[in-house]
Amino acid sequence: MANNNLGSEPLGSELLGSERSFFDLSDPGSSDPGSFDPGRRQFLWWSSCLALLPLSGGLVAQTGARNNGLTRVTLAGQALMKYPLCSQPYDGLAEVIAELRKGDVIFTNLEVAIQTAASGAPTRDTEFFHAGSQQTLDCLHTMGVNLVALSNNHAFDLGTEGIVATRDAVAAAGFVHAGTGDNVAQASAPGYLTTPASAALVSMAMGRIREGGAATADRPGVNEVRLGADLVPNADDMARNLASIAEAKRQAGLVVAYLHNHEWGEDMAITKPWARDFARQCIDAGADIFVSHGAPLLHPIEMYKGKPLLHGLGSLVFHSHTDVGYYVPQVWESAIIHLDFDGDTLRNLEIVPLWTNEVGDDADNHWPTRGRPRLAHGDQAARIRAFLMSGI
Repeated sequence: MANNNLGSEPLGSELLGSERSFFDLSDPGSSDPGSFDPGRRQFLWWSSCLALLPLSGGLVAQTGARNNGLTRVTLAGQALMKYPLCSQPYDGLAEVIAELRKGDVIFTNLEVAIQTAASGAPTRDTEFFHAGSQQTLDCLHTMGVNLVALSNNHAFDLGTEGIVATRDAVAAAGFVHAGTGDNVAQASAPGYLTTPASAALVSMAMGRIREGGAATADRPGVNEVRLGADLVPNADDMARNLASIAEAKRQAGLVVAYLHNHEWGEDMAITKPWARDFARQCIDAGADIFVSHGAPLLHPIEMYKGKPLLHGLGSLVFHSHTDVGYYVPQVWESAIIHLDFDGDTLRNLEIVPLWTNEVGDDADNHWPTRGRPRLAHGDQAARIRAFLMSGI
């Protein structure tokens, strides 16, 4: 399969020539493993992939178990999965699934409403209407995903009934989730996952939450954080969510704070100053990881007090109905991030670059066969990796 993105402008020149990068962030000579002096990073190059592991009886396979005492949190781009993916295997899918299933905690954002008999009518009639099915959830299980954010601007694509139906379907399928609820308190509450260690998710959304989509005291919806014209998040929304993060940290060993952000400004490729501050406030409240989607492309990784700020991870699956050429080439690039924690101290960070195909694999079946993830290689992988690391 030819890679349609190899002609894009390089995003960086460092670290060329490897398929993935593994960064050992521990320093035996330092009492602060969270301080990131570039002079003491170790770069170890890995090129092997695990074979696809079959799922066994349980809903969530514990495929990331290691003997080093670390807990691996694996983070992927958003899952805009409208069509069957795992039930229609293609070249490269097995490698992506094997990579995802190396984690203990395996996270994505569900960027579709799940259509069930209880869903409402569509609230969009454009190419930006995003709905999936039970097959979407089945595929996420096959990928090993066990922690799911539901707070995003497409949660309302099947109305209020669709928000409730999606949450119910996700829960019935066995996923730990956060970000929507019967009211704003429930939507803001953490979701808790027990793996070899305990983890929690607080899931928020900002921007393009249409009228009726946000949870209120007496209406189901999304956990919205409103951004004022002065680019300052609403104080009440922030207080509610920072309190939820603090509560999550009291209950769980690792806390993931998630923001689905559509407040891009004029350039969606740039992490805005207010967004950096937002992420840091989440860490100060108790989060161990901050991760964001929304803008459908990668943003550089930052570190704050030894904690990773992942301002944009692009898309794991991107079943967009936009015209070819609608998006810049970088939208079709992504990554899987593995974070290894010793307690709540980050020890290792591994970047596994991905790409998704803008043009469908089957010319006669374009939409269902576009936006499929594959591992990136060569110059493209080096470019993705260097760009992500440019913020550290």
